Amino acid sequence: MPENPLIHDSDAGIERLLEIMRRLRDPQSGCPWDIEQSFATIAPYTIEEAYEVADAIERQAWDELKGELGDLLFQSVFHAQMAEEAGHFGFQDVVRTMSDKMVDRHPHVFGDENRDKSAEQQTRDWEAIKAAEREGKEQKGALDGVAANLPALLRAHKLQKRAARVGFDWPDASFVLAKITEEAAELQEARDSMDADALEDEFGDLLFVIVNLGRHLDIEPEAALRRTNAKFTRRFTQVEARLAARGRTPQQSTLDEMDALWDEVKHDEKQAGKITA
Repeated sequence: MPENPLIHDSDAGIERLLEIMRRLRDPQSGCPWDIEQSFATIAPYTIEEAYEVADAIERQAWDELKGELGDLLFQSVFHAQMAEEAGHFGFQDVVRTMSDKMVDRHPHVFGDENRDKSAEQQTRDWEAIKAAEREGKEQKGALDGVAANLPALLRAHKLQKRAARVGFDWPDASFVLAKITEEAAELQEARDSMDADALEDEFGDLLFVIVNLGRHLDIEPEAALRRTNAKFTRRFTQVEARLAARGRTPQQSTLDEMDALWDEVKHDEKQAGKITA
């Protein structure tokens, strides 16, 4: 297959990437791995790349972010190429759809609506426009359109926000805290009964209510848990390092010793001015 000069033109922009993708999927001269892929096999990579973008932002790794955003863009190009091959749509249709959506959802910027509104009012207007779009798609239920394959914490947050829009919500966080106490007691009862299904069910209920508490406190649960995961990783790595300085591994130490080192790490972080808990 003749080589398209676009492939080696560093200044060709998105057209170069689209041509590279077409070449990778070419049945005769493409990459065997890329040719074999489908929407279903690529979807997990798409999710993974989105998380790697979030991770780079969390770490403020701006040089890495450029590459991670490129990886995520490539996922969109990959899906669009497969869709074009199947006769569904092409990449330009994706661009047109998103551009039209952004213009339609920002009449205060691209239309004749007054731009003098708060961010809170704009959020309400945005949700009203999205609700109208769901009506057009015949998504009548309040929870219609919340993707089933979202990470569980994120989906719980979105489901609760949708329910709250139609009035199914606690008045304030104090009611949610009371519900957490209730769910924790039910989890204890399930644990005492040794019923595995009941235990998982009650554990899920408790997680769901904790997500609701985060929503009432304006805390994004996924972001909060990522932050705690990073904190745990940082502190446990320090515990391992301090044990290594004593010539031992975690397996060779006691829980009391590791707990004491954990407290030392927390104290040192506090002294260094880091936010700790």
